[in-house]
Amino acid sequence: MQLFDIEVDPNKNLLPQDGTVHYYGKIMSDDQANDYLERLLNQIIWKNDEAVIFGKRIKTKRKVAWYGDQAFEYTYSKTSKYALPWTDELLELKKMIEAHAGESFNSCLLNLYHTGDEGMAWHSDGETDLKKDGTIGSLSFGAVRKFAFKHKQSKEKVELFLEHGSLLLMKDTTQTYWLHRLPPSKKVHTIRVNLTFRTIENF
Repeated sequence: MQLFDIEVDPNKNLLPQDGTVHYYGKIMSDDQANDYLERLLNQIIWKNDEAVIFGKRIKTKRKVAWYGDQAFEYTYSKTSKYALPWTDELLELKKMIEAHAGESFNSCLLNLYHTGDEGMAWHSDGETDLKKDGTIGSLSFGAVRKFAFKHKQSKEKVELFLEHGSLLLMKDTTQTYWLHRLPPSKKVHTIRVNLTFRTIENF
């Protein structure tokens, strides 16, 4: 299923079954999005991500950051991170996302992709620390990138492009039944910053 150049309808569920995904498109002006992107690039404490693959610890080109209400421990790819205190811009964006989502979040994982060469492989955000079937609010800044979902059983795919200053909400059983990824692209040569607002429960 292709979802390119679709007319944005935030009330429409983009998944055909077993989950709920709403795309709101741009939720702020380009000037506002540009301002937030600059502030995030300069004020967030970015670090190269680490992962354990085939027993070896590697560092990725992609950079990450983890912020929250308290110093939550968050573990994925056999690597633990501890949340830093919220910055002013993250609190502003959290409030904005919560208004659209109709619920609150207590943490945010940020990713910085320098070019289209950097992406994210198929995965689901099913870590035990996360609220079961909780909403994840994904806010994108910078380069427009393709984002894809794949059903774990049927292998059906849903794809769309995430715009500068846009919001995507994933909720209900999406993480149980669907994988998602950010595929690499040779056509993208500029930075993308993605913020995923989440709820940590086991702390």
